[in-house]
Amino acid sequence: MPRNYYIVGLVFLTFFVISYLTNIIGPLVPEIINDFQLSLTMVAFLPFSFFVAYGLMSIPSGILVEKFAEKKVMILGFTVAFIGALSMAIFHDYLTAILSLFLIGSGMAMLQVAINPLLRTSGGEENFAFNSTLVQFFFGTASFLSPLAYSYLVLNLQGKSSESNFLISTLSMVVPKDMAWISMYWVFAALAFLMILVVGFSKFPKVELKEDEKTGEAGTYMDLIRKPMVILFFIAVFFYVGTEQGINNWTSKFLQTYHGYDPQTTGAVVTSWFWGLMTLGAIPVLILLKLMDSRKVLIIFSIIGIISLSMALYGGGEVAKIAFPMLGFSAAAMWPIIISLALNSVNEHHGTIAGILVTGIVGGAVWPLIIGSLGDEMGLKTGMLLLYISLLYILSIGFWAKPLVTNRTIWEENEAVN
Repeated sequence: MPRNYYIVGLVFLTFFVISYLTNIIGPLVPEIINDFQLSLTMVAFLPFSFFVAYGLMSIPSGILVEKFAEKKVMILGFTVAFIGALSMAIFHDYLTAILSLFLIGSGMAMLQVAINPLLRTSGGEENFAFNSTLVQFFFGTASFLSPLAYSYLVLNLQGKSSESNFLISTLSMVVPKDMAWISMYWVFAALAFLMILVVGFSKFPKVELKEDEKTGEAGTYMDLIRKPMVILFFIAVFFYVGTEQGINNWTSKFLQTYHGYDPQTTGAVVTSWFWGLMTLGAIPVLILLKLMDSRKVLIIFSIIGIISLSMALYGGGEVAKIAFPMLGFSAAAMWPIIISLALNSVNEHHGTIAGILVTGIVGGAVWPLIIGSLGDEMGLKTGMLLLYISLLYILSIGFWAKPLVTNRTIWEENEAVN
């Protein structure tokens, strides 16, 4: 089938928008707490409502894709996200925030499920690994930029900066002066609406799923979830996303609580660099994967993560500003290696297993909620100790994983040539 580079670019753009909408929640947390007078537990229900939508919608989204194809599901996903963002932009209260994030999360789940097979077909199976790495770059770049955009909008809308332009003037007419962070929801709604138009006017190729990529029957799911290896990797995805979002959601509040840093500036920038170093960390990961077994790479980066977490929680303010982004650097190896080890540990039903693994994204809902609940009772620093459990579990994968296919290093390639 001819390659469709326009659709590949559209997939990259979609991942960029998904990340832009997903990972801004953390920097908004301190403002939401102040404006809605929330406890840490109550505010933790916000990311919970977002990520629980992933857990509920991933498998149904796969069924929708098989029945209606990728284009219709993508339009539906962006429409649901648009409704969610616009509702919060107009109605500013806690319950609307929960509903809004659930709708946005549902839309993002639909998009995630739809665009992966689209990327494989449009870019070519032989280029799928390379294109998937580029996806991580676009995903991380958006996560890096969104907190910076938040700082820019808030500072200008609050009059802390003298800059004025069409965007600031327009937002100032619809955003409450004492809730400048609401501007991000207007941006979300605008992005989602634009993507509805872009996808609607795009011509999509027909995606043919291989048998092992299709969503399985109920019996197949039941058979797979009885396999210990599938459950172990489901837990791994749960812990990885829980760790990622635990850091994303609580870093800014931690820096404010224990070191007095402004969440609108320092907190947002540190969170931005968490995602920025996750993006840059992909470069050494790619190099190391050509030099050694992926399990060893995972062990190395997990240890870096555990050391960075210790420095972030127990070091001074300046140390924490460096250590939290270093957690992003360590996370660069975790997601791709966990997923590749999981899929390479079985020889069939990869589509069904992928659906089970993606459901593990619900960890991004549960872990931040537990951290917030513990934070209310014993302090946020104590709550964030929970991250040691997930990082130690991820470290353990490097010792017990037994993939049927391992990553090919340059040494093996040279032996094959000789």
